[in-house]
Amino acid sequence: MYSIRLCKISLVLSAGFFLFLVVLNNLTDYGSNFLFVENVLGMTTVFEGNQLLWRSIESPLIHTLFYWSIILWEAIAMALCFYGGYRMLLAIKANASEFQAAKEIALLGLVVSMLQWFVAFITVGGEWFTMWQSSIWNGQDAAFRMFACLGIMLIFVYLPEYGEKGVAEKTEPSA
Repeated sequence: MYSIRLCKISLVLSAGFFLFLVVLNNLTDYGSNFLFVENVLGMTTVFEGNQLLWRSIESPLIHTLFYWSIILWEAIAMALCFYGGYRMLLAIKANASEFQAAKEIALLGLVVSMLQWFVAFITVGGEWFTMWQSSIWNGQDAAFRMFACLGIMLIFVYLPEYGEKGVAEKTEPSA
């Protein structure tokens, strides 16, 4: 049972580590990553004659606010994953219901990150700003990859552990 719990903890902490690197990269290579946001919001490389260009945003202030909201969102998800993984680690020897409760923050961190990749990149960037039309500034494949990886982690972490007989341990007392 502890090996499955260690696997779950490792995945949550690895998601936190990934997000730490994303935040670090966004801060230390600010210009390159800001350029991505600027070009997506500005719709600079969408198809010629795009009827949706009225959606483009040229304001440097809005670009900066949008970029900082992305960094803050990533930092919040990172902190939730690290703290959630830490809580799970503290509860590694606890009973099933206590360990399940310890997963709560970790699951929240994974969902917060999934929402970012889906809402900010796939939905807003991809569809609203038609990022899918750009051969240069299209981050949809990377966003989907992250959404899928985090989703698989979420499912695995959420699942209850199984006892020696192959059935889920009870998480509440029987009547």
